[in-house]
Parts: sequence; C-alpha cells; structure tokens
Amino acid sequence: MKQTLFQAYLYSTLYLIVFCTGCQQTTEQEAAKTQVIAESSPEWSNLLLNKKGWIGADGIYCVPLNGVERPGEAQQTKTLFWFSDTIIGDIEDDSLQQGWEMVHNSIAYLTGGDPDKEKMDFFWAKDDDGKARSVFEPHTPEAQVNEYYWLGDGFFNHRLDSTIYIFAYRIRNLPEGAFPFEDVGVNLIAIPKGSQPPFNEQRQMDTPLFHIGKKGKSVFGINVLANTTGAGAPQPDGYIYVYGIRGTNKELLVARVEEELFEDFQAWTYWDGQSWNSSIDESAAITDRISNEMSVSFMEDGRVIAAFQVDTNSPSIAIQVAKTPIGPFFPFKKVYETPEIYEDIDFYTYNAKAHPHLSTPGELLISYNVNAFDFENKLYQHPNHCRPRFIRVKY
Repeated sequence: MKQTLFQAYLYSTLYLIVFCTGCQQTTEQEAAKTQVIAESSPEWSNLLLNKKGWIGADGIYCVPLNGVERPGEAQQTKTLFWFSDTIIGDIEDDSLQQGWEMVHNSIAYLTGGDPDKEKMDFFWAKDDDGKARSVFEPHTPEAQVNEYYWLGDGFFNHRLDSTIYIFAYRIRNLPEGAFPFEDVGVNLIAIPKGSQPPFNEQRQMDTPLFHIGKKGKSVFGINVLANTTGAGAPQPDGYIYVYGIRGTNKELLVARVEEELFEDFQAWTYWDGQSWNSSIDESAAITDRISNEMSVSFMEDGRVIAAFQVDTNSPSIAIQVAKTPIGPFFPFKKVYETPEIYEDIDFYTYNAKAHPHLSTPGELLISYNVNAFDFENKLYQHPNHCRPRFIRVKY
C-alpha cells in the first residue's frame, strides 16, 4: 500500500514537472511571438551600394505600381522609388573620381520584392549636353528661380485613372547655417498612368499645404496612408490620410480627403483633436518628436504603426502604435540605434520610415538616411556613405 501511494505521489509530481515545463515553454514561445526585435538588413542596404552611376542619395520614398500597400505584396509588381539629393559619379578603389555630379532628385524601379541589384534600374534626367539633371524641377506659378524640390511621400490613386501623386517641397538655399536651406512651399506632382521617365507628361500644382499660422509652420506630405480597398487596407473608409509636421517639437498632424477628390483642396479637412475641420490652422498634434520624413502604415489587425527618427536626426529609430489613423498613439518605443554615427565624427542619421509593401506580415522594413556635416570632404573620404540604410523590425 505504501509503495502504491509513493508511486502515485511520484507520478503526480513528475506530471506536474512535465506539465509546468510545457507551460513555461509555451509561455516563452508565445512571448517570443510578441517581442519587438530590430536588426540591420544588409541585403537591402547593399541594394543601394553602387560604384558607378547612381552612387548615393539622402532621401527615399517608394510606391508599388499596382497600388497595393499591404505587406508581402511586392512580389506581384514593380516598385517606383524616388530619392532627393543624389550623387552621380564613379568610384574606383574606394576613391570618388573627378567629374561627379549632384542633382536634387532621381528615381529607380525595382522588379519584384527582393533586393536584387539585377532587378533595380536607376534614372535621372540629362540636359542637351549630357549633364545630369533632376527628374522633377519646379515649374508652377508660385515657383521662383533657383528653387528646387525635396521630395515627400506619394501614393497610387485607384480612383483617378491610376495617377501617381508625389508631394514636393520647394526649397531655397540660404547663405549659411548648419542646414543652409529652407522650405517655402508644398507642390503636388501628378504622374499619369503609363508615363515613363523622365515623365514628360507630369503635371505640377501649387497647394495650400504649406502654412505659417498661429501654432507655427505646418508642412503636409511627409507621409500618405491610403485607407482604401484598392490599397489593401484592412478596414477601408475610402479616404487618403496625409500627414504633416509642425514646429520645433516636431508635432504630427493629419489631413484627409476622399480618394476621387484628391486634387480638390477645398475638399480637404484637418483633424483638430475633436473633429475634421476645414481650417488647416486648427490642426491638432496627434503625437510629437517625429522626423521630417516618417511613416504611418497599417498593421494586420487594423491598427496603425508609425516609424520615425526621434527628433528627426537623433540616432534613435522609434515605432509608435495607435488604434486609428488619427490616434491616440501610445508612447513611442526606441527600437534601434544607428551605428553609422560612430564611423566618422561628422556623420549623422535621420528621417527613418517604413516601406509597408516591401515588408512582410508582422514586420517593418525601415530605411534611414546617412549624411555628413562636412559633406564634400567626407564624400571624398567615404564616397558611399551618403545613401539610405535599412533595418527590419519584427513586432
């Protein structure tokens, strides 16, 4: 009898140990599924590592040419990339050769969703003498001589004949300063269906999306979120959400317009914290400390996730989650520190953003820019430094 009781006790104890161990393993496995893990993505960073022709740029946005922004969809289409300040030249034995040129923007096409150099083609414009020129140059009624474009985000409009729209900031150079330039307006570029580079059929229009008011300077176009069926949004409402930035505290603002009314700026409304308002001056901040380029994209469950560089040019990349495109946002989480700032005392990093359709479900492919304060000297010392780098953030 004693042996039987002892055996029963032993078996029950072993069962509890095995059961609890199994529970612990299950708990650890479930916890691993929800952990936020950020790591560099050298295969995507190396996609932009070239020795001839296009050798660097310090701005990057992209759009799928079928307009489907849902993660995991890039294999089904081509992707149009656009870059801001771009370096054209040759590098031999890690030395930048004489005769290099700089233009204010360029583009590239990637076929499929893999970072394959053989499937990436770069383009820039040329003048009659064969010298490099920007693909997009200001020519609207409000544009002035010597202004140029810094490019913002864009999207594929399913309701307006598959037009691709790109926001473009009009920039003027300043005589001095750590950042010797200023933005003076926001234009909109419309690329019609089927147009090929250098996009001679493009249209450009001035917009009211650059505003200096009672709360400071507001600039819209830093991110576009298409909450539409065509874009593959999880809970589409038919609106295009366009995000902006305001003031030194880097406040995030949001406007929206129905997809088919995108060019009708009288139809745009701005979130004032309580409702949609026709006055841009009443725009309310939905979070802050973002970067001048950033992203807000959908998660699979319908929430949105923002990705940005904290305070624009710190080494910290952060993500931030909200239930809806207008917030409220939970506090941001710093997920990655950019190592390039330690490669040279003049290097800095900035303007992180996600590229949702190039991502896979449950993760974000995020790019960030690398540049140097002593730009030209560092370009000769590190000719490939000025180009976007990529990380993957699993959540």
